[in-house]
Formats: sequence, structure tokens, C-alpha cells
Amino acid sequence: MSVLAAVAVSLECADASTSMPVLVVVRGFAPHPPRERKGMLERAQDTPAGVDAVKAIGTVSKDDYEAVIEPLVDEARREGRPIRLLYECGPEFRSFTPAAGWEDLKVGLGAMRLFEGCAVVTDIGWIRESTRLARFLMPCPVRVFGNQDREEALDWLVSLPEGPGVSHQLLPESEVLMVEVEQPLRVQDFDALAQTADSWLETHDALAGVVVHARDFPGWENIGSLLRHVRFVRDHHRRVRRVALAADSRLAGLAPPLANHFVEAEVRRFGYDELDDAVAWASSPPDRTPADAG
Repeated sequence: MSVLAAVAVSLECADASTSMPVLVVVRGFAPHPPRERKGMLERAQDTPAGVDAVKAIGTVSKDDYEAVIEPLVDEARREGRPIRLLYECGPEFRSFTPAAGWEDLKVGLGAMRLFEGCAVVTDIGWIRESTRLARFLMPCPVRVFGNQDREEALDWLVSLPEGPGVSHQLLPESEVLMVEVEQPLRVQDFDALAQTADSWLETHDALAGVVVHARDFPGWENIGSLLRHVRFVRDHHRRVRRVALAADSRLAGLAPPLANHFVEAEVRRFGYDELDDAVAWASSPPDRTPADAG
């Protein structure tokens, strides 16, 4: 499912007899004549730098997508920048044509990695609820705001961290990858971790260890982040000898016995303030070999 479609999920429209995707759209424009299609989907200009806004009323069509959404995505791709998108859906919004839904899916799938955040601004109940249900499936943060909270939505988009939200560094002398976690884990975080780990593994047989330092485990931003986490572990666990969790949360205490059943690396927990001990342990030779782990 595309980001544009979370904001564009398939549901039963209150004024239609068939299920169709619903696009989160925009308020604040005077109603167009019923048969006038031009301008049903427009870009807003009153946004901070780095934020795009789409305004729509009436019935959004495939032509609107081709005239507004596709150029927006193409522009971001050419400039090499992420998309932080504001959708605002006011009472003038009517529907989303099936052809527009198909176009939404095509555009969204092709541009999924470009999206860094999406704010949905609406007071329409079924759009608010459907977006809340679908946002966990999206590859970026998605939040719902009321019509009166448009400025808050813009502030939230501006406040999103740029690039990975988890900091990490490779310690060459100890051959340990240290990860600092403070925010919910995102897809971008695992992409960045994979890039660092893979660069090291191109010229080395393995990483001595990975140390995760977190006061509390904040969880994953959405299901896409969780799946990317699983993929990262699948792709790298055979080439990491030790994993240390320097964390105070209860969940951290459960991780070592569970992880030892699924990964070849030896896993141990340390207190949050025992970071130096965790790094020292992770960089030392393992107590077992991969054959012993099975």
C-alpha cells in the first residue's frame, strides 16, 4: 500500500454504493461548479520550507493526479529530497474516482522511499478512522489532525528528524558497531545501519559485536520498520559474534534468552550505565562458536 493511499485507503464511502480509495485532501478553497474538474487537486504554497501540501475539493480524478501529484513526486526525485506531505480534507471533499485510486497506487509504490512523513488534516470521521487504522502499514510516520490544527500539523512535519533517527558509530579498534536508540525505530535507521555494517564486512570476515544503548526500548514506528528490523537481523546475524544490550527496560531482560534461540551471535544484557562494560564484552572473543548455538 502506498503512502498516498494511507491517506487513501479502501473503504465504504458513506455516499457511494461501491468501495473506493479515499484520498486525504484539503480545505479552504471555494467550491467549484459540480462539473468543473480543473483544480480539484492543487498544491498549496503557504507551507514551511521542506513541506509540500496538497489541497483538494470535490471529486479527485486521475487527471488531477497526473497534473499535481506526479510532478510533485518527480520534482522531489530530481532534487534528491524527501517528501513531507500535508493532506487536508475539508467538508467540500466528495470522492476519489476508481481511476484516481489506481493512479495513486502506482505513484505511491514507485515513490514509497521518498516519503518522510504525512499529516492528514480533516474533521471527517471515516477518513480520520481509516487513516489511523492504515498508518501502521505505512513506511513513514502518519498522523491525523483536526481542521483547526493545520498549523500544528505543519509544525509536526517540520519537527521530524532528517534522515535516520537512531545514531550509530563503528569503533574500528574494537570492531564494534554501537547504536544509540532514543526514538521509535524507523526503516531509515536500519538502512543506515546496514550501509555501515556492509561497508565493514566488505573487507572483514565479521563484526566483533553490536552494542545497543537505550534507556527504554521505544518500539518500532510502524510495521514497515519491524519488517526491516527482521530483515537486518536475517542478513547480518551470522557475521556478528556478540550483541550487547545496555538498557534498563524490562523488555531488555527478556531479549537475551529469546534471541539466543534465533541468532548465532551471543547475546547479553547490561545496565544502561554499563556501556563501557558492554563494549568491552562485545569486542572480546565469544564464549561459544556458531556450531554450539544450534
